[in-house]
Amino acid sequence: MFLVKQAEEVEARMKRIAATKGVIGTLVVNPDGVPLRSTLDQSMTLQYAGQLQNLVALARSTVRDIDPQNDLSALRVRAKNYEIIVVTGDYLMITIQKLPE
Repeated sequence: MFLVKQAEEVEARMKRIAATKGVIGTLVVNPDGVPLRSTLDQSMTLQYAGQLQNLVALARSTVRDIDPQNDLSALRVRAKNYEIIVVTGDYLMITIQKLPE
């Protein structure tokens, strides 16, 4: 029952985020980099999940090297046209959005 409620909450959050102007897609990825939910096509989902899981692991390691009592809670990567926001926890919640022109 608890897992069903949790899955429904994740689904509702993804829909709310996906409805935001400029959002291209959202993903939920497990700690091993396996996509569990996505609003992107399979190819893009696998690409983002794999690359961002590696980037989050590196960023988390860097944060812990600086302060072993601390942990990475979010990562934001901004490029010329896009922004990627990753919220960490038991899973990675990834949002890709197009920047306004």
